[in-house]
Amino acid sequence: MKQIICLIAVAIICSNPSVLAASKCDKQACSQVKADIREVEAKMRSGYTVSQGNRYEARLRKLRDKRRRICR
Repeated sequence: MKQIICLIAVAIICSNPSVLAASKCDKQACSQVKADIREVEAKMRSGYTVSQGNRYEARLRKLRDKRRRICR
């Protein structure tokens, strides 16, 4: 009985185009966040002042938190 319920649930989820679209959107958002992280890291490698370093670190923290939520 549990197997039948699971199969029905999977069939419903897979047949729903919005679920598939959300997955594609998540992949795009994940790629964008990763690109933003690489950009900030590249700026940090090129040198920065103390105040810029604080901003870069804060931005990286926010981006990495976002990456943990979005990218799975």
